[in-house]
Amino acid sequence: MPVNKKHDEFYTLDMTTGWEVPAGYPAGIQQKIIAGGLDEEKRSGTRTRLLRFAPGVYTTAPFSHEYWEEVYLVSGDLIVGNDSNGEGGKSFPPNTYACRPPHAPHGPFKSANGCLLLEMHYFDPV
Repeated sequence: MPVNKKHDEFYTLDMTTGWEVPAGYPAGIQQKIIAGGLDEEKRSGTRTRLLRFAPGVYTTAPFSHEYWEEVYLVSGDLIVGNDSNGEGGKSFPPNTYACRPPHAPHGPFKSANGCLLLEMHYFDPV
C-alpha cells in the first residue's frame, strides 16, 4: 500500500487556523493534521498531526487504538497517568518521546501549563 502523503518541502505552518477537537477528546485539546490521513475503519493510512493541550486540560481514561503511534513533546509539559479528576501522574518535559504499538494502553493525559505534541500514526504494514 502506498503512503498517502504528498511531497511537501519546508514551508511555514499556519498555527492560527485548521485546529479542531478530535472525536472523543475534551474541549481544550485540539489537533491540526499536517500530512496524510488515517482511515480507522479500513485500517489504512498514515497521519502526521500536531496535538495541543490548553493549560489545565486533561483526559479521564486510558486510550487504546489499532494503529502505531509515535509522539514527540515539542513544548510545554505533559502529565501521564493522572486520575479521572486530573490528579497525580508523572510529568514529562519537552524533548521526550514515546512509540506505541497497536492496542498499547496509554494515558490519561494532562498538561498543567499547556503543551504541543507532534504525532505520527500508521497502520502495519505501512
